[in-house]
Amino acid sequence: MDLYRFIRPGRTENFDEACASVMEQINSLPAKLAFIKFFCSDAQNQAAKLRASVQRLGCKAVSIVEQPPLDGSRVCALVHTADSDPGFVFHSFRLTEEEAAGLDSYAQTRLLFDRYRSTAAGMQMATHLVRTWIYVRDIDANYAGVVRARNDVFAEEGLSCENHYIASTGIGGGSESRSALVSMDFLSYPGIKESDKTYLKALSHMSPTHDYGVAFERGVKLSLPGGSRYYISGTASIDSKGCVLHEGDVIAQTDRLLENIGTLLEEGGSSLDAAKYFIVYLRDISDFAAVEEYMQRRFPDKPHVILEGRVCRPSWLIEMETEV
Repeated sequence: MDLYRFIRPGRTENFDEACASVMEQINSLPAKLAFIKFFCSDAQNQAAKLRASVQRLGCKAVSIVEQPPLDGSRVCALVHTADSDPGFVFHSFRLTEEEAAGLDSYAQTRLLFDRYRSTAAGMQMATHLVRTWIYVRDIDANYAGVVRARNDVFAEEGLSCENHYIASTGIGGGSESRSALVSMDFLSYPGIKESDKTYLKALSHMSPTHDYGVAFERGVKLSLPGGSRYYISGTASIDSKGCVLHEGDVIAQTDRLLENIGTLLEEGGSSLDAAKYFIVYLRDISDFAAVEEYMQRRFPDKPHVILEGRVCRPSWLIEMETEV
């Protein structure tokens, strides 16, 4: 059985205590660790400690991203556990200071995609890579280079709007390397076939991404031996013409993006009720209290975390992703 948990530290005054609390909770979980994502408030001062601590847990599929949890925690972990082999491979790539120095966001994005291509032995990007997360430092300035690099890489791999792209979240976030403008996580299924995938569009609610020059799928449904799995990309308050809806109103944007996610899931035969968790990204941390109240009221039984993460258009105040 697959389970997802957000693990937060108890009340603590310093990062060492917070880290120890989170690791103790993870270590007590009964099932096998499939992957862990750490969202932290200060990667330059925290990533080394997290990495050293998690090595003792024996989990190699680990991501560390600077996206401060807005509940005041210094660190929060999304932990995926599974009783058996989950069928996927999770890669997390970060550039060192030496690798990133002097490279713009275009070059760094290409370098990270090239690292995936050289590491994912026996897998083809077009078939086996089903989900990416692209974390961009100062996204307002650096996202354009990321978009151009991804478009170029996908063209080299034969991906296009005529066949398909890959589900993705592109969001503000950083790593421990000061010169690293881009960091990336990749989720691949080595045994999957193209016929096992259904790409979710929700064209009644959202425009095709290529209409405004970006290359990703809104969502993908995988038909696997154990049942269906859905990966929904980072989704914002957008309409069928690609326009931002409800500028300046974070709650109205939240309503619309969840309507968009629900439409994607319904297209694939599922619904918001089946969502396993939500990751919520806020541009303005002042919106935390209102969005937290909204999530608690609408989804009282579903795990969620609210992070500081700027969306790729300044007028988008909020973005969410989920999995079913």
